[in-house]
Amino acid sequence: MRERLFFWGTVIIAVYALLPWVLTRVFGFGVFRGSVGKVRPHAALTFDDGPDPEFTPKLLDLLAKHQVKATFFILGSKAEQHKEIVQRIHQEGHLIGIHNYSHFMNWLLAPWVLRRKHVERSADIIESITGTRPAFYRPPWGVMSVFDLLSLKSYKIVLWSVMGKDWRSRIARSKLYAILTERVTDGSVVLLHDSGETIGADSDAPAHMLKALDEALVELHGKGLKFVRVDEMMNSSVSGRLSAAKQILVTVWMFWERLFLTLFRVKPINSANPLLKLRITEYRGKHPITLSDGEEIKKGDQVAELHLDNYTLFRLGTDAKNAVQLATLLIRRTQTLLPELVKLLETDPEYANVKGLYGITIVHRGTKQLGFTVQDLPDGMFTALTRIYLRILMYIVHPSGKDRLKLKSELLEPKIVAISINALRNRYIA
Repeated sequence: MRERLFFWGTVIIAVYALLPWVLTRVFGFGVFRGSVGKVRPHAALTFDDGPDPEFTPKLLDLLAKHQVKATFFILGSKAEQHKEIVQRIHQEGHLIGIHNYSHFMNWLLAPWVLRRKHVERSADIIESITGTRPAFYRPPWGVMSVFDLLSLKSYKIVLWSVMGKDWRSRIARSKLYAILTERVTDGSVVLLHDSGETIGADSDAPAHMLKALDEALVELHGKGLKFVRVDEMMNSSVSGRLSAAKQILVTVWMFWERLFLTLFRVKPINSANPLLKLRITEYRGKHPITLSDGEEIKKGDQVAELHLDNYTLFRLGTDAKNAVQLATLLIRRTQTLLPELVKLLETDPEYANVKGLYGITIVHRGTKQLGFTVQDLPDGMFTALTRIYLRILMYIVHPSGKDRLKLKSELLEPKIVAISINALRNRYIA
Protein backbone atom coordinates (compact mmCIF):
# COMPACT_ATOMS: atom_id res chain seq x y z
CA MET A 1 0.00 0.00 0.00
CA ARG A 2 2.79 2.42 0.94
CA GLU A 3 4.65 1.62 -2.29
CA ARG A 4 1.52 2.34 -4.32
CA LEU A 5 0.94 5.66 -2.54
CA PHE A 6 4.57 6.58 -3.08
CA PHE A 7 4.31 5.72 -6.79
CA TRP A 8 1.16 7.75 -7.39
CA GLY A 9 2.49 10.60 -5.28
CA THR A 10 5.59 10.69 -7.47
CA VAL A 11 3.46 10.67 -10.63
CA ILE A 12 1.30 13.54 -9.37
CA ILE A 13 4.34 15.63 -8.45
CA ALA A 14 5.94 14.92 -11.83
CA VAL A 15 2.82 15.97 -13.75
CA TYR A 16 2.06 18.94 -11.52
CA ALA A 17 5.55 20.44 -11.23
CA LEU A 18 8.23 18.70 -13.28
CA LEU A 19 6.30 18.35 -16.55
CA PRO A 20 5.66 22.12 -16.93
CA TRP A 21 9.29 22.79 -15.98
CA VAL A 22 10.49 20.52 -18.81
CA LEU A 23 7.94 21.93 -21.28
CA THR A 24 8.77 25.57 -20.53
CA ARG A 25 12.45 25.59 -19.57
CA VAL A 26 13.74 22.86 -21.89
CA PHE A 27 11.40 23.02 -24.88
CA GLY A 28 9.96 26.53 -24.49
CA PHE A 29 6.31 25.46 -24.95
CA GLY A 30 3.77 28.10 -23.95
CA VAL A 31 6.36 30.71 -22.96
CA PHE A 32 8.54 33.35 -24.58
CA ARG A 33 12.29 33.25 -23.97
CA GLY A 34 13.76 35.28 -26.83
CA SER A 35 13.69 36.11 -30.52
CA VAL A 36 15.82 37.64 -33.24
CA GLY A 37 15.93 41.12 -34.78
CA LYS A 38 14.86 41.55 -38.41
CA VAL A 39 16.80 44.70 -39.21
CA ARG A 40 19.03 45.34 -36.23
CA PRO A 41 20.09 42.88 -33.50
CA HIS A 42 18.03 43.42 -30.38
CA ALA A 43 17.73 42.16 -26.81
CA ALA A 44 15.32 42.76 -23.93
CA LEU A 45 16.21 43.84 -20.39
CA THR A 46 13.69 42.65 -17.79
CA PHE A 47 13.60 43.52 -14.09
CA ASP A 48 11.83 41.52 -11.38
CA ASP A 49 10.69 42.07 -7.77
CA GLY A 50 10.11 45.86 -7.82
CA PRO A 51 9.18 48.58 -7.66
CA ASP A 52 11.73 49.58 -5.05
CA PRO A 53 11.71 53.15 -3.64
CA GLU A 54 15.52 53.36 -3.61
CA PHE A 55 16.70 51.44 -6.65
CA THR A 56 13.90 51.61 -9.26
CA PRO A 57 14.12 55.43 -9.69
CA LYS A 58 17.90 55.12 -10.12
CA LEU A 59 17.35 52.37 -12.67
CA LEU A 60 14.88 54.52 -14.60
CA ASP A 61 17.43 57.35 -14.66
CA LEU A 62 20.05 54.91 -16.01
CA LEU A 63 17.72 53.58 -18.72
CA ALA A 64 16.87 57.14 -19.78
CA LYS A 65 20.58 57.99 -19.93
CA HIS A 66 21.20 55.10 -22.35
CA GLN A 67 17.88 55.58 -24.21
CA VAL A 68 16.81 52.03 -23.39
CA LYS A 69 13.27 50.70 -23.03
CA ALA A 70 12.83 47.77 -20.66
CA THR A 71 10.20 45.47 -19.16
CA PHE A 72 9.35 45.43 -15.44
CA PHE A 73 7.66 42.42 -13.83
CA ILE A 74 6.37 43.95 -10.62
CA LEU A 75 4.71 42.67 -7.46
CA GLY A 76 1.14 43.85 -6.85
CA SER A 77 1.81 44.48 -3.15
CA LYS A 78 4.73 46.79 -3.96
CA ALA A 79 2.76 48.53 -6.69
CA GLU A 80 0.16 49.45 -4.06
CA GLN A 81 2.86 50.97 -1.86
CA HIS A 82 4.74 52.86 -4.60
CA LYS A 83 2.13 54.00 -7.10
CA GLU A 84 4.16 57.02 -8.20
CA ILE A 85 7.04 54.77 -9.31
CA VAL A 86 4.68 52.50 -11.25
CA GLN A 87 3.23 55.58 -12.92
CA ARG A 88 6.72 56.79 -13.84
CA ILE A 89 7.67 53.40 -15.32
CA HIS A 90 4.57 53.57 -17.51
CA GLN A 91 4.97 57.23 -18.50
CA GLU A 92 8.58 56.74 -19.56
CA GLY A 93 7.54 54.10 -22.08
CA HIS A 94 8.56 50.89 -20.37
CA LEU A 95 6.40 47.74 -20.37
CA ILE A 96 4.85 46.54 -17.10
CA GLY A 97 4.10 42.89 -16.45
CA ILE A 98 2.93 40.89 -13.41
CA HIS A 99 5.16 38.99 -10.97
CA ASN A 100 2.37 37.87 -8.58
CA TYR A 101 0.95 39.95 -5.72
CA SER A 102 3.76 38.78 -3.43
CA HIS A 103 6.90 36.79 -4.24
CA PHE A 104 5.37 33.38 -3.54
CA MET A 105 6.15 30.16 -5.40
CA ASN A 106 3.36 28.99 -7.72
CA TRP A 107 3.89 25.32 -6.84
CA LEU A 108 2.56 26.10 -3.35
CA LEU A 109 -0.56 27.92 -4.57
CA ALA A 110 -3.85 26.44 -5.71
CA PRO A 111 -4.51 27.46 -9.35
CA TRP A 112 -7.62 29.50 -8.45
CA VAL A 113 -5.74 31.27 -5.64
CA LEU A 114 -2.89 32.12 -7.98
CA ARG A 115 -5.19 33.52 -10.65
CA ARG A 116 -7.59 35.50 -8.42
CA LYS A 117 -5.43 36.65 -5.51
CA HIS A 118 -2.13 37.10 -7.28
CA VAL A 119 -2.42 37.59 -11.03
CA GLU A 120 -5.84 39.25 -11.46
CA ARG A 121 -5.47 41.24 -8.23
CA SER A 122 -2.11 42.59 -9.40
CA ALA A 123 -3.52 43.34 -12.85
CA ASP A 124 -6.33 45.35 -11.26
CA ILE A 125 -3.86 47.37 -9.16
CA ILE A 126 -1.59 48.15 -12.13
CA GLU A 127 -4.54 49.06 -14.36
CA SER A 128 -5.90 51.44 -11.68
CA ILE A 129 -2.52 53.23 -11.61
CA THR A 130 -1.60 53.33 -15.31
CA GLY A 131 -4.91 52.94 -17.08
CA THR A 132 -3.47 49.97 -19.00
CA ARG A 133 -4.12 46.37 -18.06
CA PRO A 134 -0.95 44.24 -18.18
CA ALA A 135 -0.89 41.29 -20.55
CA PHE A 136 2.48 39.79 -19.62
CA TYR A 137 3.32 37.51 -16.71
CA ARG A 138 6.46 36.04 -15.20
CA PRO A 139 6.11 33.56 -12.31
CA PRO A 140 8.47 33.97 -9.33
CA TRP A 141 11.60 31.86 -9.85
CA GLY A 142 10.18 30.91 -13.25
CA VAL A 143 8.29 27.91 -11.84
CA MET A 144 4.73 26.95 -12.74
CA SER A 145 2.34 24.08 -12.23
CA VAL A 146 0.64 22.32 -15.09
CA PHE A 147 -2.58 24.18 -14.20
CA ASP A 148 -0.86 27.56 -14.57
CA LEU A 149 -0.20 26.87 -18.25
CA LEU A 150 -3.92 26.23 -18.73
CA SER A 151 -5.45 28.89 -16.47
CA LEU A 152 -3.19 31.79 -17.53
CA LYS A 153 -3.75 31.52 -21.28
CA SER A 154 -4.95 35.13 -21.43
CA TYR A 155 -1.45 36.27 -20.39
CA LYS A 156 1.77 35.96 -22.33
CA ILE A 157 4.23 34.12 -20.08
CA VAL A 158 7.80 35.42 -20.31
CA LEU A 159 10.88 33.63 -19.01
CA TRP A 160 14.49 34.47 -19.96
CA SER A 161 17.54 33.25 -21.86
CA VAL A 162 20.26 35.05 -19.83
CA MET A 163 20.18 35.06 -16.02
CA GLY A 164 22.34 37.74 -14.41
CA LYS A 165 22.32 36.11 -10.93
CA ASP A 166 22.44 39.67 -9.67
CA TRP A 167 20.44 39.02 -6.49
CA ARG A 168 23.76 38.16 -4.83
CA SER A 169 26.02 41.13 -4.13
CA ARG A 170 29.17 39.14 -4.88
CA ILE A 171 27.95 38.18 -8.35
CA ALA A 172 26.53 41.62 -9.15
CA ARG A 173 29.74 43.30 -8.03
CA SER A 174 32.37 41.05 -9.63
CA LYS A 175 30.81 38.94 -12.40
CA LEU A 176 27.69 40.64 -13.75
CA TYR A 177 29.54 42.90 -16.19
CA ALA A 178 31.19 39.84 -17.79
CA ILE A 179 27.89 37.94 -17.91
CA LEU A 180 26.18 40.82 -19.69
CA THR A 181 28.94 41.62 -22.17
CA GLU A 182 29.77 38.01 -23.02
CA ARG A 183 26.37 36.29 -23.00
CA VAL A 184 23.86 38.91 -24.13
CA THR A 185 23.41 38.75 -27.88
CA ASP A 186 20.76 39.08 -30.58
CA GLY A 187 17.48 37.70 -29.22
CA SER A 188 18.44 37.55 -25.54
CA VAL A 189 15.89 38.13 -22.78
CA VAL A 190 17.92 39.21 -19.74
CA LEU A 191 16.76 38.60 -16.16
CA LEU A 192 17.82 41.26 -13.60
CA HIS A 193 16.37 42.58 -10.32
CA ASP A 194 15.68 46.13 -9.14
CA SER A 195 14.96 45.08 -5.55
CA GLY A 196 16.96 43.18 -2.94
CA GLU A 197 14.09 42.43 -0.56
CA THR A 198 13.22 38.95 -1.82
CA ILE A 199 14.13 35.94 0.33
CA GLY A 200 17.65 34.84 -0.61
CA ALA A 201 18.63 38.20 -2.10
CA ASP A 202 21.18 40.66 -0.73
CA SER A 203 19.71 44.07 0.10
CA ASP A 204 22.57 45.99 -1.56
CA ALA A 205 22.76 43.80 -4.68
CA PRO A 206 20.76 46.21 -6.91
CA ALA A 207 23.34 48.96 -6.29
CA HIS A 208 26.05 46.75 -7.78
CA MET A 209 23.69 45.69 -10.59
CA LEU A 210 23.18 49.32 -11.59
CA LYS A 211 26.91 49.96 -11.81
CA ALA A 212 27.57 46.83 -13.89
CA LEU A 213 24.62 47.53 -16.18
CA ASP A 214 25.70 51.13 -16.74
CA GLU A 215 29.13 49.97 -17.92
CA ALA A 216 27.84 46.98 -19.91
CA LEU A 217 25.31 49.03 -21.90
CA VAL A 218 28.12 51.18 -23.29
CA GLU A 219 29.90 48.11 -24.66
CA LEU A 220 26.74 46.38 -25.89
CA HIS A 221 25.55 49.48 -27.72
CA GLY A 222 29.00 49.65 -29.28
CA LYS A 223 28.40 46.17 -30.71
CA GLY A 224 25.22 47.45 -32.40
CA LEU A 225 22.80 45.79 -29.98
CA LYS A 226 19.50 47.59 -29.44
CA PHE A 227 17.40 47.06 -26.31
CA VAL A 228 13.63 46.85 -26.68
CA ARG A 229 10.56 45.95 -24.65
CA VAL A 230 9.46 42.32 -24.57
CA ASP A 231 6.28 43.09 -26.53
CA GLU A 232 8.33 44.71 -29.30
CA MET A 233 10.58 41.67 -29.44
CA MET A 234 7.59 39.32 -29.56
CA ASN A 235 6.04 41.28 -32.44
CA SER A 236 9.11 40.52 -34.55
CA SER A 237 9.45 36.94 -33.30
CA VAL A 238 9.80 34.33 -36.02
CA SER A 239 7.71 31.84 -34.02
CA GLY A 240 4.57 33.80 -34.76
CA ARG A 241 5.03 33.09 -38.46
CA LEU A 242 5.42 29.32 -38.15
CA SER A 243 2.81 26.60 -38.15
CA ALA A 244 2.27 24.74 -34.87
CA ALA A 245 3.80 21.56 -36.33
CA LYS A 246 6.92 23.38 -37.45
CA GLN A 247 7.23 25.17 -34.11
CA ILE A 248 7.32 21.77 -32.37
CA LEU A 249 9.85 20.42 -34.89
CA VAL A 250 12.07 23.49 -34.47
CA THR A 251 11.89 23.26 -30.67
CA VAL A 252 12.87 19.57 -30.62
CA TRP A 253 15.59 20.14 -33.19
CA MET A 254 17.13 23.03 -31.24
CA PHE A 255 17.07 20.94 -28.07
CA TRP A 256 19.04 18.29 -29.92
CA GLU A 257 21.37 21.04 -31.15
CA ARG A 258 22.15 22.18 -27.59
CA LEU A 259 22.67 18.57 -26.47
CA PHE A 260 25.02 17.85 -29.39
CA LEU A 261 27.11 20.97 -28.75
CA THR A 262 27.48 20.03 -25.08
CA LEU A 263 28.29 16.35 -25.62
CA PHE A 264 30.89 16.99 -28.34
CA ARG A 265 32.31 20.17 -26.78
CA VAL A 266 31.66 22.32 -29.83
CA LYS A 267 32.59 25.92 -29.06
CA PRO A 268 31.74 29.18 -30.84
CA ILE A 269 34.52 31.31 -32.30
CA ASN A 270 32.73 34.38 -30.92
CA SER A 271 29.98 33.93 -28.32
CA ALA A 272 28.36 37.23 -29.38
CA ASN A 273 28.22 36.05 -33.01
CA PRO A 274 27.87 32.26 -32.68
CA LEU A 275 27.32 31.34 -36.34
CA LEU A 276 30.59 29.38 -36.62
CA LYS A 277 31.60 26.75 -34.06
CA LEU A 278 34.58 24.42 -33.81
CA ARG A 279 35.68 21.18 -32.24
CA ILE A 280 39.07 19.53 -32.51
CA THR A 281 39.01 16.00 -33.89
CA GLU A 282 40.86 13.62 -36.20
CA TYR A 283 39.95 13.40 -39.87
CA ARG A 284 38.51 9.90 -40.33
CA GLY A 285 37.73 9.92 -44.04
CA LYS A 286 39.12 7.08 -46.14
CA HIS A 287 40.16 9.42 -48.92
CA PRO A 288 42.51 12.40 -48.46
CA ILE A 289 41.24 15.90 -49.23
CA THR A 290 43.45 17.79 -51.67
CA LEU A 291 43.14 21.52 -51.03
CA SER A 292 43.49 24.38 -53.49
CA ASP A 293 46.94 25.37 -52.13
CA GLY A 294 48.31 21.83 -52.59
CA GLU A 295 47.99 20.79 -48.94
CA GLU A 296 46.41 17.44 -48.13
CA ILE A 297 44.30 16.44 -45.14
CA LYS A 298 44.79 12.71 -44.57
CA LYS A 299 43.24 10.17 -42.26
CA GLY A 300 44.50 10.76 -38.72
CA ASP A 301 45.36 14.43 -39.26
CA GLN A 302 44.06 16.77 -36.58
CA VAL A 303 41.42 19.18 -37.91
CA ALA A 304 39.13 21.84 -36.54
CA GLU A 305 35.70 20.52 -37.46
CA LEU A 306 33.50 23.40 -38.56
CA HIS A 307 29.82 23.63 -37.54
CA LEU A 308 27.17 26.18 -38.39
CA ASP A 309 25.07 27.17 -35.40
CA ASN A 310 21.66 25.85 -36.41
CA TYR A 311 19.75 28.24 -34.16
CA THR A 312 21.43 31.26 -35.76
CA LEU A 313 20.94 29.68 -39.17
CA PHE A 314 17.25 29.13 -38.43
CA ARG A 315 16.74 32.73 -37.34
CA LEU A 316 18.59 34.12 -40.36
CA GLY A 317 16.72 31.77 -42.67
CA THR A 318 13.32 32.69 -41.32
CA ASP A 319 13.95 36.42 -41.60
CA ALA A 320 15.55 36.19 -45.06
CA LYS A 321 13.26 37.06 -47.97
CA ASN A 322 14.73 34.38 -50.22
CA ALA A 323 17.59 31.94 -50.66
CA VAL A 324 19.88 34.53 -52.26
CA GLN A 325 19.53 36.87 -49.29
CA LEU A 326 20.19 34.00 -46.87
CA ALA A 327 23.34 32.99 -48.76
CA THR A 328 24.52 36.62 -48.78
CA LEU A 329 23.97 36.94 -45.03
CA LEU A 330 25.87 33.73 -44.35
CA ILE A 331 28.83 34.73 -46.53
CA ARG A 332 29.07 38.17 -44.90
CA ARG A 333 28.86 36.81 -41.36
CA THR A 334 31.38 34.08 -42.11
CA GLN A 335 33.74 36.60 -43.69
CA THR A 336 33.72 38.75 -40.55
CA LEU A 337 34.42 35.72 -38.33
CA LEU A 338 37.32 34.20 -40.28
CA PRO A 339 39.95 36.72 -39.07
CA GLU A 340 38.82 35.97 -35.49
CA LEU A 341 39.09 32.27 -36.25
CA VAL A 342 42.68 32.71 -37.47
CA LYS A 343 43.54 34.64 -34.31
CA LEU A 344 42.07 31.81 -32.21
CA LEU A 345 44.11 29.20 -34.09
CA GLU A 346 47.27 31.29 -33.70
CA THR A 347 46.92 32.01 -29.97
CA ASP A 348 45.19 28.99 -28.44
CA PRO A 349 47.67 26.12 -27.82
CA GLU A 350 44.79 23.64 -28.09
CA TYR A 351 44.85 24.25 -31.87
CA ALA A 352 48.66 24.01 -32.25
CA ASN A 353 48.56 20.76 -34.26
CA VAL A 354 45.46 21.51 -36.34
CA LYS A 355 46.18 21.15 -40.06
CA GLY A 356 43.03 22.75 -41.41
CA LEU A 357 39.32 23.43 -41.15
CA TYR A 358 36.91 20.73 -42.26
CA GLY A 359 33.14 20.52 -42.45
CA ILE A 360 30.23 18.86 -44.22
CA THR A 361 27.36 21.10 -45.23
CA ILE A 362 24.48 21.52 -47.62
CA VAL A 363 24.96 25.31 -47.43
CA HIS A 364 28.17 25.47 -49.47
CA ARG A 365 27.43 28.03 -52.16
CA GLY A 366 29.81 30.96 -51.95
CA THR A 367 32.40 29.15 -49.81
CA LYS A 368 34.90 29.00 -52.69
CA GLN A 369 35.11 32.78 -52.76
CA LEU A 370 36.16 32.61 -49.09
CA GLY A 371 39.08 30.34 -50.02
CA PHE A 372 37.54 26.96 -49.20
CA THR A 373 37.93 23.83 -51.31
CA VAL A 374 34.54 22.21 -52.05
CA GLN A 375 34.55 18.47 -52.69
CA ASP A 376 31.94 15.73 -53.16
CA LEU A 377 31.37 13.18 -50.43
CA PRO A 378 32.24 9.59 -51.44
CA ASP A 379 29.29 7.26 -52.03
CA GLY A 380 28.20 5.13 -49.10
CA MET A 381 25.96 4.79 -46.08
CA PHE A 382 27.48 7.81 -44.30
CA THR A 383 26.73 10.06 -47.27
CA ALA A 384 23.15 8.75 -47.52
CA LEU A 385 22.49 9.38 -43.80
CA THR A 386 24.15 12.79 -43.98
CA ARG A 387 21.93 13.71 -46.94
CA ILE A 388 18.78 12.82 -44.96
CA TYR A 389 19.97 14.72 -41.87
CA LEU A 390 20.84 17.86 -43.80
CA ARG A 391 17.59 17.83 -45.76
CA ILE A 392 15.65 17.83 -42.49
CA LEU A 393 17.82 20.73 -41.39
CA MET A 394 17.13 22.52 -44.70
CA TYR A 395 13.38 22.16 -44.15
CA ILE A 396 13.74 23.77 -40.73
CA VAL A 397 16.10 26.65 -41.46
CA HIS A 398 15.51 27.58 -45.11
CA PRO A 399 13.17 30.51 -45.90
CA SER A 400 11.27 28.43 -48.44
CA GLY A 401 11.56 25.27 -46.33
CA LYS A 402 9.36 22.54 -47.79
CA ASP A 403 9.37 24.00 -51.31
CA ARG A 404 13.17 23.98 -51.36
CA LEU A 405 13.18 20.20 -50.93
CA LYS A 406 11.30 19.81 -54.23
CA LEU A 407 14.23 21.18 -56.25
CA LYS A 408 16.64 18.99 -58.16
CA SER A 409 18.51 16.68 -55.84
CA GLU A 410 21.95 17.83 -57.03
CA LEU A 411 21.24 21.27 -55.57
CA LEU A 412 20.80 19.70 -52.13
CA GLU A 413 23.85 17.45 -52.04
CA PRO A 414 26.07 17.70 -48.95
CA LYS A 415 29.65 18.67 -49.75
CA ILE A 416 32.97 18.68 -47.95
CA VAL A 417 34.34 22.19 -47.40
CA ALA A 418 37.92 22.54 -46.20
CA ILE A 419 40.81 24.99 -46.04
CA SER A 420 44.35 24.67 -44.72
CA ILE A 421 45.67 26.70 -41.80
CA ASN A 422 48.33 28.21 -44.08
CA ALA A 423 45.71 29.35 -46.57
CA LEU A 424 43.70 30.91 -43.73
CA ARG A 425 46.76 32.76 -42.46
CA ASN A 426 47.71 34.07 -45.90
CA ARG A 427 44.16 35.20 -46.65
CA TYR A 428 42.92 36.59 -43.35
CA ILE A 429 45.92 37.97 -41.49
CA ALA A 430 46.35 41.63 -42.37
